[in-house]
Amino acid sequence: MNRYSIFSLLRNSVNYHQDWQRAWRSPDPKREYDVVIVGGGGHGLATAYYLAKECGISNVAVIEKGWIGGGNTGRNTTIVRSNYLYDESAGIYEHALKLWENLSQDLNYNVMFSPRGLLHLAHNVHDMQEIGRRGNAIRLNGIDSQFLTPAQVKEMVPFINLECRYPVMGALLQPRGGTARHDAVAWGYARAADAMGVDIIQNCEVQGFKIENNTVTGVETSRGSISAKKVGCVVAGHCSVLADMAGFRLPIESVPLQALVSEPIKPILDCVVMSGSVHAYISQSDKGELVIGAGSDLYNSYSQRGSFDVIEATVGPVVELYPIFSRMKMLRQWGGIVDVTVDRSPILTKTPVNNMFFNCGWGTGGFKATPGSGNVFAHSIARGDMHPIAEPFSMYRFISGALIDEGAAAAVAH
Repeated sequence: MNRYSIFSLLRNSVNYHQDWQRAWRSPDPKREYDVVIVGGGGHGLATAYYLAKECGISNVAVIEKGWIGGGNTGRNTTIVRSNYLYDESAGIYEHALKLWENLSQDLNYNVMFSPRGLLHLAHNVHDMQEIGRRGNAIRLNGIDSQFLTPAQVKEMVPFINLECRYPVMGALLQPRGGTARHDAVAWGYARAADAMGVDIIQNCEVQGFKIENNTVTGVETSRGSISAKKVGCVVAGHCSVLADMAGFRLPIESVPLQALVSEPIKPILDCVVMSGSVHAYISQSDKGELVIGAGSDLYNSYSQRGSFDVIEATVGPVVELYPIFSRMKMLRQWGGIVDVTVDRSPILTKTPVNNMFFNCGWGTGGFKATPGSGNVFAHSIARGDMHPIAEPFSMYRFISGALIDEGAAAAVAH
């Protein structure tokens, strides 16, 4: 019987839902694993899942200093898309989107993926040139992309104000883009990985690495020493801290990225609307809340709080574009720590330490890449060489100059 069936719900309601089976185990760490994944967010859990499912390596531990999904996986605006300019970016994000489309069936867990369509608004001549360039490149890569006139935008979003301080001159639509439920993604991957023998160890902070003859042999943690044949680090904003522990540096800065959520209202917005020029993007959750994404702070920080100047710069354009929301109350705001590279593209790489791999630098695009990132990273760790999709994102591109400059290409990397 399905543990979450209607019969299970009725049976457990008698005991006030106190006797539900745990979705995954909380084991003590073993002395040794084939692979240790540092970081219990979506990317780390996905890596462990695909290591077990597709690579035949189930003697894996995922170690997390806090709780599963307590970092950026639970602190984002849940947008999923693959409409990136460069071939390398399109490759990994489209790989992810194809996995998103069947992820609930694959995990046997509803991640609430909703391909409701994603609009990227253009407010000036530069925006129109940018979406024209990017839209044509996307279509050449076989990814869905459509140009919309202001009238077509108005048809999709009837309450938008086309003639405001930020006039809407057109838009780029990816019909397959949309949203997913961030918590469900972490829980689904955790449950599926656990079922295949992966140990998920929470409240276990990495304090150092065991390195012999320039080869990693394990990790030192707050719960003791753990030996490992290979180590994969997937810790988003704190990746530079772990790299420093291992004796090398990454070209990454960590900054807070802002977001806020409104009070719930009846369904009114059935697509995602992005606006790179004013860093305001918006969707409506299944609970009716408006999920509003903002820009990142202009200073380096590990703070997970919102900044009022960024929020003010976001709410103003939102009210201009959607006057109908002007009297709504905001329920909460937060900041997620994002790790950004100079070219605003991720790092999936072997490192100067043998058998140590890093997956980081996703900046503001991490959530949408979760399945694809975990999949190619798992295969890279398993075979010891980077997967072809991941290979262009090596840390050594910053030495060779082969950058993938999505920040300049799209003006915004969300």
